[in-house]
Amino acid sequence: MSVMQEISEALQKGKANEVKELVQGELDGGASAKDVLEGGLMPGMDVVGRLFKANEIYVPEVLIAARAMTAGVELLKPLLVSEDVKPRGTIVIGTVKGDLHDIGKNLVKMMMEGKGFKIVDLGTDVTADRFVAAATENKADIIACSALLTTTMTEMKNVVAVAESAGIRDTVKIMVGGAPLTQQYCDSIGADAYSADAASAAEKAVEFVES
Repeated sequence: MSVMQEISEALQKGKANEVKELVQGELDGGASAKDVLEGGLMPGMDVVGRLFKANEIYVPEVLIAARAMTAGVELLKPLLVSEDVKPRGTIVIGTVKGDLHDIGKNLVKMMMEGKGFKIVDLGTDVTADRFVAAATENKADIIACSALLTTTMTEMKNVVAVAESAGIRDTVKIMVGGAPLTQQYCDSIGADAYSADAASAAEKAVEFVES
């Protein structure tokens, strides 16, 4: 088994310390940060995403794997900057105004980071104006909105409206997700995509920036 495969498998098992040791060993041996990211960490997170989507693993396992991913990425970040490695795209993410739930949002964030995106996490209780201001400031490709309550999901319609009035609607895709949402609701408010799970959301984000 190659060291890159070992990194991938350690990540899948959530072994953060082992991931750090293997990543550092590869860097010390002359591997580029880009190669370690794309050859070890991202493939590992892809497997986690597929298993999660297939209900073969659950939220706790994903969170542990994501923590291992983060441990590896922290070592790579300064080197990726010096190697001038560009992220796949930039995503502004948050839970909408009035909603303080963040587990689903955090899962989506982790899956998207695993695909190589730069994530601007606004947290919870985020107004439409804040989503759009952050997207403008960071030249984001995607705004990703989460809601767990039927009473707060209507704020997503405001995000679409504010993006239109700010003149960025043509350049930013708007993704929505959360337990009460449906494809029908996504279509009715003029958003670009609805995903039923975190892995699907990350895959859709990749489609958007590569299309």
